Amino acid sequence: MKIAILDDYFDTVRTLKCFSKLNGHDVTVFNDHCADIDELARRLRDVEVLVLIRERTAIRTPLLERLTKLRLISQRSVYPHIDVDACTRLGIVVSSNLHDGTPCYAAAEVTWGLVISALHRIPQQVTSMKEGRWQNSVGHSLIAKTLGVYGYGRIGNVVAQYGRAFGMNVVFWASESSRATATGDGMTVASSKEEFFETSDVLSLHLRLVDVTRGIVTRSDLDRMKPSALLVNTSRAELIEPGALVDALRAGRPGMAALDVFETEPMLDTKDPLLNMDNVICTPHIGYVSTDEWEIHFTDIFDQITNFAAGVPTHVVNPLVLEHLR
Repeated sequence: MKIAILDDYFDTVRTLKCFSKLNGHDVTVFNDHCADIDELARRLRDVEVLVLIRERTAIRTPLLERLTKLRLISQRSVYPHIDVDACTRLGIVVSSNLHDGTPCYAAAEVTWGLVISALHRIPQQVTSMKEGRWQNSVGHSLIAKTLGVYGYGRIGNVVAQYGRAFGMNVVFWASESSRATATGDGMTVASSKEEFFETSDVLSLHLRLVDVTRGIVTRSDLDRMKPSALLVNTSRAELIEPGALVDALRAGRPGMAALDVFETEPMLDTKDPLLNMDNVICTPHIGYVSTDEWEIHFTDIFDQITNFAAGVPTHVVNPLVLEHLR
C-alpha cells in the first residue's frame, strides 16, 4: 500500500525499530508541517493510508473529498482533528488506539520538568549566568504544598505519584464518574471545583480534549488561584477558555504558568504574549516526544496498518464504515 506519514519534524519515525513493520509498503515521510488544503491534496492524491502524529494536521471534509484513494487513517489517541463522519461517508476507516490503561511516563516526566523549572526559575537562572550574572531570584519548594491534578487517568495518576515522592499533598478533580472512581481508590478528591482551584499550589491539567472538556477551565476558575500558584498544561491548550490564561496571568492569578501546548501549533510567533511573560515558561509540545514513547506510539499505529492490510481492521472508531469500505 502507498502510505504517507505527516509532520515528522525531525525524521524520527524511520529510525524506530517498529518502522520495519512497514517493510514492503511504499512509504513517504513528510518532515514539514503543511496546513494548505491544495498542497495537502497534491501531496496525498495517491495515498491509500495516512499516518497522523497526534493532532498536528487537521483532516476535514474539504481535504478528504479530494483524497479519492485514501482507505485508512491510522493514529493513536483522541481525534478531534479528524472529520470522522466524513470518513465514514466516504468509506475511509479511522483506526486509533486510545491506549487506555497505558501510562505515558514521558508526558509525566516533562510535566515535572516544567514544575521544577518554573518554581525554581531554572530557565531564567540559566539565562542570567550566560549574561554574566549570578542568582537573579529566589525559588519555591514543593514539600508540604498541594498538588492539584485535574483528571483521573493514565497520565494524571503518574504525575500524582511523582508529586507524592516530592512530599506534596495530592488532590484530584475530574468528571463526576472519575471522581467517584478516585474516591473508591482511596484518593483525595476536592469537595468542589472552586476549592480545587483555590487551594492548589501547583495545578496540572491532564484531561483529554473532547467536546465536553473544551474550555472547561474558565477565567473565573483561574481567578480563584493563589497569586503564588503555578498552572501546568501538558495536555491541550483548548482545555482553557480562549484568551483566559493570558488575561489571568496579567492579573496575577495564577502567578505562574508552565506550558507545553498551544492553541496554534507549531507556535512560531515570537511576539505571542505567552513567550514574552517572565512568569511563563514554554516548551514546544515535547511531552510525548521521546524515543521510548514513540516506539510504543508507532507500534500501535503500524499494527493497525498491517491488520488493515490483512483484512482485519483494528481499533476502528467508525465501525459503520465497515459496511461500505473503499
